[in-house]
Amino acid sequence: MHATQLWSAWQALALDFAAGFPPRGRRRFVEWVTGLALNVEEHTLTQSLVGLDRPQDWRALESFAEYGSWYLPSLEWNAAWRIDRLPGRLWHGYRVWAGDDTKVHRNSPGVWGTCTFHEHSARCPNRAGTVRAHNWVVVGALLPGTDEPALFLPVAGRLYFRQGQLPAGEPFRTKCQLLVELLRWRADPTNGPALAVFDGGFALRSVVRPLVLPDDPRQPRVEFVTRLRHDARLHARPPQARRPGQRGPQPRWGKRLPPPRQGGRWPGGWQIGEVFLYGRRRSVRWKEVVCLWRVLGHGVPVKAVVAEVEGFRKRFTLVTSAVGLSGLQVVELFGARYRQEDAFRDLKGRLGWEECRAWTKNPVVRTTQALFVTLTLLRLLQRRLQEREGEDWWLHPPWNRHKARPSVLDVERLLRQHRGAIQRLLSDWLESEGQAGKAVR
Repeated sequence: MHATQLWSAWQALALDFAAGFPPRGRRRFVEWVTGLALNVEEHTLTQSLVGLDRPQDWRALESFAEYGSWYLPSLEWNAAWRIDRLPGRLWHGYRVWAGDDTKVHRNSPGVWGTCTFHEHSARCPNRAGTVRAHNWVVVGALLPGTDEPALFLPVAGRLYFRQGQLPAGEPFRTKCQLLVELLRWRADPTNGPALAVFDGGFALRSVVRPLVLPDDPRQPRVEFVTRLRHDARLHARPPQARRPGQRGPQPRWGKRLPPPRQGGRWPGGWQIGEVFLYGRRRSVRWKEVVCLWRVLGHGVPVKAVVAEVEGFRKRFTLVTSAVGLSGLQVVELFGARYRQEDAFRDLKGRLGWEECRAWTKNPVVRTTQALFVTLTLLRLLQRRLQEREGEDWWLHPPWNRHKARPSVLDVERLLRQHRGAIQRLLSDWLESEGQAGKAVR
């Protein structure tokens, strides 16, 4: 793709997401996300400007990050609204959202919002068991693919603080409360029913009940797909007819079902199918049963699924409140959740989430949101390039013949190939917009 066309596509996407900013803020925001995408070194504000060959803007951009007019809910709402209008947004009839939490390490106790956490899953034996980090709860959209991995587009995040290490003036909310808040805010019945996908760590009463049974009747219901815990208690639905001579009230719970680890003993027969899962099409053998789950209560039926997936030794044991989905669809949706883990890897490794040099609240929060938007823009540009250019725009490395699809790195590599032209086009646009703003005043 020619540099002018590439810049036009990137600029149009960035301006769509920056629609809620005033003219001056819109220019700074587009400059910031473009610098994050082009930068190959430390992803700080100043280094991003060096990558754009505009170091003279450092004071203006730092002031924008600290003091600029920036209404975060508007930016998040605009991003969700734009994503919801993409073609192919619905997946099995639902707008699918994925939610999870992740730690972003920080070395200094002077950074606003850092807390100490115990790292349970440290892979390196030389790493400390206790880390200082920001703990983000992140929600984003999952877009389906046709025989290719889903796309995860991060939309919003909230910081979780330990109760004993709360910054001054910040209210305490658990990670479960933050996740429910984010998922509820994304639920808009005018755009179709919403479905949340999250790991079994959030398969708790404090999460699933507020989503499916909201206290406020104006709040739409949010369906969910998650993993069953090993100690989950499942029950068959109670019989509707009364037995001869039966006394007392009708039972609310039916016979208790075997635990998830014995899902093969659930009633019903095994089914066999094939679905795109974890990078390729895999055969799946599964069993599903509509039952009751103690966590959600006796008033809401759920569908429990046990599945044996090709290439995995352990069975998948899943549960969903969307009982209209088949067991194969439930496995497909839960498998797509891992695209969020890939996004966390790209945010930290490609876009420098852990290299942030912000020290106060506004830059910490705003830098993270700018990174979310940058990753979403890169993914949307990747999608547009695939539609226009096919397979010719990304690198097919001869040393990795198994690479069958482009990545975020390929999109960044294409932008950096046209770095000089993009720098000139960005500078011309910033100057023309600045002159237009002066003329209006």
